[in-house]
Amino acid sequence: MNKFLNRVYSNMKPEETRQFYDEWASSYDSEIAENGYVTPKRVASALYEHIADCNTPILDFGCGTGISGQALKLAGFSVIDGMDPSREMLEVARQKGIYRKATVSDIDDSSPIPNSVYKAIAAIGVIGIGSAPFGIFHVIMNALQAGGLMGFSLNDHALADAEYEGALHQWIDNGKAQLLFREYGPHLPGQNIKSNVYVVEKL
Repeated sequence: MNKFLNRVYSNMKPEETRQFYDEWASSYDSEIAENGYVTPKRVASALYEHIADCNTPILDFGCGTGISGQALKLAGFSVIDGMDPSREMLEVARQKGIYRKATVSDIDDSSPIPNSVYKAIAAIGVIGIGSAPFGIFHVIMNALQAGGLMGFSLNDHALADAEYEGALHQWIDNGKAQLLFREYGPHLPGQNIKSNVYVVEKL
């Protein structure tokens, strides 16, 4: 079987990234499971601990095949929307019956998330090399309602590039957000990769 994890942590153009995940869709869940992917559970649990109402609609941005949505549901969230640029991944996600709605996002759209619709947005395993650039952090925060929460992760590859965590600090240093939670822990144990998990409140 073609192992996509051996190739994912490389710099790709947006269209190349979308095609890569389209091709990976049918085997993604099994390959990720083989490597013990735990970040979705960690982010979902941390975000749930800081949300006042579990019925608050949450956007699972970059939802892929729905693994992150499953983690959000198991954590206690009841209204979950999914969004992803890969049509093939979204088709797998829809079959899981997790999402209220699942939307294909345009990789050329600089603002794919409707503004001020969501009080909670998750970006689990989304921001990093081989997936979304660090600038997507700003896109998500700009779309989030004031007082809303963002739960996200940065794996070791992203943490090695100061621009990724720098996007977070830019919001905090400017007084536009506050960090509620950060924890370093397992990401893909089978690949010996760890990640930081964060919960940020937009001020």
